[in-house]
Amino acid sequence: MRSAASSKAPARASAAPRNSILAIDYGRARIGLAIADGEARIAQPLSTLERINRNEDMRRLREIVREHGVHQIIVGLPLRLDGTRGEMAEEAERFANRLRKQLGINVELRDERLTSWEAERLMEEELGKKFRESNSARKKNSTDEVTVDSMAAAVILREYLEKV
Repeated sequence: MRSAASSKAPARASAAPRNSILAIDYGRARIGLAIADGEARIAQPLSTLERINRNEDMRRLREIVREHGVHQIIVGLPLRLDGTRGEMAEEAERFANRLRKQLGINVELRDERLTSWEAERLMEEELGKKFRESNSARKKNSTDEVTVDSMAAAVILREYLEKV
């Protein structure tokens, strides 16, 4: 009996809430995701979801929230450079409201102006660094799993974490 109880304890510990924060770079074709552990507070690109439909997208996000112990979501608000709202900002706000209702956790909107530009710059720097370190063109693509969308979500999250 003791071994059975001890084998369950680690499973419970790993499933414990980690108070993570999930950032979302919302798009019509893809959703970029980044995560920060509640204690470490370091933003890291997580993945990019190819959009399927509202229900399937929400199911996959619900699964990610559960898997990573997310207690808060930050959704990038794509304002125009002059700070006004356009069609995509309204769409991102509707998406954030759906998240609040369906997932039942805190969801905040944050200005994401220029985050895609910053993400592209960071990725180019990282790819260049990896290329120089490896001195091999074949290894240049080793960061393909990190997309501009997930890196943009990481930039949104990093900026959020710097302000709170």
